[in-house]
Amino acid sequence: MVLSKTASESDVSIHSTFASRYVRTSLPRFKMPENSIPKEAAFQIINDELMLDGNPRLNLASFVTTWMEPECDKLMMAAINKNYVDMDEYPVTTELQNRCVNMIAHLFNAPLGDSETAVGVGTVGSSEAIMLAGLAIKRKWQNKRKAEGKPYDKPNIVTGANVQVCWEKFARYFEVELKEVKLGEGYYVMDPVKAAEMVDENTICVAAILGSTLNGEFEDVKLLNDLLAEKNKETGWDTPIHVDAASGGFIAPFLYPELEWDFRLPLVKSINVSGHKYGLVYAGIGWVIWRSKEDLPEELIFHINYLGADQPTFTLNFSKGSSQVIAQYYQLIRLGFEGYQNVMENCRENAMVLKQGLEKTGRFNIVSKDNGVPLVAFSLKDNSRHNEFEVSDYLRRFGWIVPAYTMPPDAQHVTVLRVVIREDFSRTLAERLALDIEKVLHELDALPSRQAAKRNGAGEKKVLNGVKKSDLETQREITAAWKKFVISRKINGVC
Repeated sequence: MVLSKTASESDVSIHSTFASRYVRTSLPRFKMPENSIPKEAAFQIINDELMLDGNPRLNLASFVTTWMEPECDKLMMAAINKNYVDMDEYPVTTELQNRCVNMIAHLFNAPLGDSETAVGVGTVGSSEAIMLAGLAIKRKWQNKRKAEGKPYDKPNIVTGANVQVCWEKFARYFEVELKEVKLGEGYYVMDPVKAAEMVDENTICVAAILGSTLNGEFEDVKLLNDLLAEKNKETGWDTPIHVDAASGGFIAPFLYPELEWDFRLPLVKSINVSGHKYGLVYAGIGWVIWRSKEDLPEELIFHINYLGADQPTFTLNFSKGSSQVIAQYYQLIRLGFEGYQNVMENCRENAMVLKQGLEKTGRFNIVSKDNGVPLVAFSLKDNSRHNEFEVSDYLRRFGWIVPAYTMPPDAQHVTVLRVVIREDFSRTLAERLALDIEKVLHELDALPSRQAAKRNGAGEKKVLNGVKKSDLETQREITAAWKKFVISRKINGVC
């Protein structure tokens, strides 16, 4: 006789995930919960909340890679438990990193002999790479000043006002004055002539940008090199150049091979590049390459042996995953020069498709250049009715994340929208975005403008801060105030 058994109420296998008690009560947000929960419930709770994030593929604000081939994804997952710093335990991963350094150094025309090894290292993005390059330049300048018996306590770096925030971090963290060449309307990169004029005996280097974050434009490194060479000859100084090629380092060699910006120029002593941008790897990998061993002071290199063999290291971080290094090697050998060139050409063509679509509206000024990083930066010809921030907000209704921002001094009165064209941004998406922008313009045109509301007295008048406002104006001012509050909290909370 077979006896049947009735499942008890505690038998969770008969309950659906969303009927279980674990998802029917709120979990503490800022304190660790007292009790454990099933892995299925933990997964579902986190997965559901993450659905509220934006779609990375539609995040056109970011230069960072959001798609890789499934084969590379598998390699990355297989290596996710490897700590890259343990070089003795994972010698093959170390070898792959060294191969990447040498491939990138040759791509940047480093003056290497047939059997000479390149000097460089993988980093956690270009921010760490810039910190390391800046430290090497600062220490070399200090050593020279000490040997000459001169003061070495007031180093400075000359850059354009369009530099990325990591340069401001370097200057503040490592006590270096940042001397910025201000921008002007219509010219949104560093002027090499003005930069050379700002150089003095305490200048440790001039930082040039190959691919400005603001509009993708390449700065004229060749002209800067020639101007500095002349000034060094006149003054007896030895001011070098560091090239921040975070965005453009994996673009220029394939689209503009004749452009001289790299180690072909004698004053270029170090270059950083982001593997996770147009190096086509997910976020978390950058590279810094030095011209020669003499450009990286030996006292900055640490030697450790407690993980096995003697291991030289020059990084700000210690432990880090191996996945991104392996992924970079995969892309370099998988695509080769031909593959990277095809990807970059396709990105450039899609940028032109979007640009042409925007020009057809007759409503925008194109701020970006055709030559440079494949992006489209544009501003409204007439923002008296509605501005670029409103266009950005309305595009989110279609799923697009397109940033609007003001330019740095002295062009802060110019507001632009920017679309970064990545590998996974197809021709179809470019055409669709242009159509959605046109739809947004029509929607905004149907709304009363701020000026019209004031002029016509539209809507019921309310008193806000002692001034009568329409309902629409009141709503906008409250929304703008909250946005400002939220943004300031986000900025202040960054670690």
